[in-house]
Amino acid sequence: MPRRETQLDALRKGGDDPFDLLVIGGGITGAGAARDAARRGLRVALVEMQDLAYGTSSRSSKLVHGGLRYLEQYEFSLVFEAVTERRTLMEIAPHLVNPLGFVFPVFKGGRRGVFTINVGMWLYDGLSLFRSPKVHRNLSRKEVAEELPLLRTADLKGAPLYYDCATDDARLTLESALDGVGQGAVVATYAKVVGFLRGDGGRVVGARVRDELSGDEFSVRAHAVINATGPWSDRTRLMGESGGELRLRPTKGIHIVVDAAKVPVKHAVVAFHPKDGRVLFAIPWGDRTYIGTTDTDFRDDPGKVHATGADVAYLIAASNDYFPAAALTPADVISTWAGVRPLISEEGAGNESNVSREHDIRVDADGLITIAGGKLTTYRRMAAEVVDKAVGMLMMTGHGRDDLRQARTEKEPLPGAVGWPDDDDHDAVGKRVLKAGKGRVEPDSARLLADTYGMRGVDVATLAAGDQALAARLVEGRPELMAQVDWGVEHELAGTLRDMMIRRTQLFFRDVDQGLGAAEAVAARMARLLGWDEDRTTREVLAYEEEVALSRRWREDVDDVEVDLSLGAKG
Repeated sequence: MPRRETQLDALRKGGDDPFDLLVIGGGITGAGAARDAARRGLRVALVEMQDLAYGTSSRSSKLVHGGLRYLEQYEFSLVFEAVTERRTLMEIAPHLVNPLGFVFPVFKGGRRGVFTINVGMWLYDGLSLFRSPKVHRNLSRKEVAEELPLLRTADLKGAPLYYDCATDDARLTLESALDGVGQGAVVATYAKVVGFLRGDGGRVVGARVRDELSGDEFSVRAHAVINATGPWSDRTRLMGESGGELRLRPTKGIHIVVDAAKVPVKHAVVAFHPKDGRVLFAIPWGDRTYIGTTDTDFRDDPGKVHATGADVAYLIAASNDYFPAAALTPADVISTWAGVRPLISEEGAGNESNVSREHDIRVDADGLITIAGGKLTTYRRMAAEVVDKAVGMLMMTGHGRDDLRQARTEKEPLPGAVGWPDDDDHDAVGKRVLKAGKGRVEPDSARLLADTYGMRGVDVATLAAGDQALAARLVEGRPELMAQVDWGVEHELAGTLRDMMIRRTQLFFRDVDQGLGAAEAVAARMARLLGWDEDRTTREVLAYEEEVALSRRWREDVDDVEVDLSLGAKG
């Protein structure tokens, strides 16, 4: 199975033997493109300047959904495509894409009545050909009290319940990339493109790549190049000679994480912000609840995006309007995340929330193919479209292949879904994982491994069963195990402590101390596996601490946050 070093070596050895396709960007679209291309039989390489899903693809609302609100904008084709893809993702990644109920509380004086919303939900179910996880229904007042005990009931006229799906966005990206590797793709992380290679007429024929962990530079040649760098798309394009037109309108979205006991929700709750009416969600996340998202224009470095005090205040205000008894304060916020959406600029779009979520594929004069925009839910179709474009370019330039096959990405399961039970019984998989742990893996950890790794959770539990040190919990009272560190390094391309803590285990988001108490132990284990010296190990811990500090920077203006809390809490 792939280690980062073996993938990087394979990339370097490409040398003068060009790949058919080079994909720049290891987010969900780039990973999907690499998977699709490899399954067609193309010789493909993917390079990512940080970790897989480092950017937008690990900082979303973690939803696979059709976009009920897009019906208001008459984007019926987008909704139809999304609900169709939602069903596909439930089939190829059932361990990661799971049904989630969404409650739509309707209050007296709201901008939409119960009847109007129900009509919209029938249309939504119809666009999915009535293949939603469940058909919508209306909750009674008693059901609302049981399932959303802190929801404001004053002036509550109704609470329609409909269904979409939730996912682990980072792992969906990771498994898509790993499936590509299993089909022959080369996927190299911390491999940053620093310039393009050019052939006749200035055509892009590859890239100059720098290993961000060693500083070494080398060339990667390819007959076609896809730019799938999300919010970095314009920066990547303008690194070449394709002109100065900016195509993106990037917007920032942030989320806050609180203890589930503070805001207990069995279903996601659709909320309208009391100040500007923007749609927000409160979403159940195991022992946590997360609330988001914001939508503000953002033109700075996407790598430095973070929540501000005003952002956090905005979300707390909305929460306290819908859940006044919770009375959230900044002290209740365990963690935050912030991401940048690579939306396509549109004239006349008005405010940020009105910018279309449709994707766009362009080919610049130098042959660079760029894909931007779109939604997490439709990544697989976006990937197929951009690979189609690349295959067409290969034909035009005389590098076409007559031995390509169908990718079948809509049928072939992602790695963790291979062998998953047809009845989607997570409990049954959890029991298999528990058995594989041979008494060293406890039930809560077994269920975590099943839900995180799918059927591969059995393999992670087997590691723990064979070594008591690997059965140790990373944080006392939490289910994450040291075996996940070994698995992440040996099988999931983890190359830094940040990879492990943020995107492989999610301790960064879920632990009350954001994993800081476990950082040294995890770094020491990774040092043993990867041959780090003491200096490198120390630098890894410091880099992780800086990442945590960035996510907490909003606290520097906490006084402003407390003042701004008056925006919400109508109760």
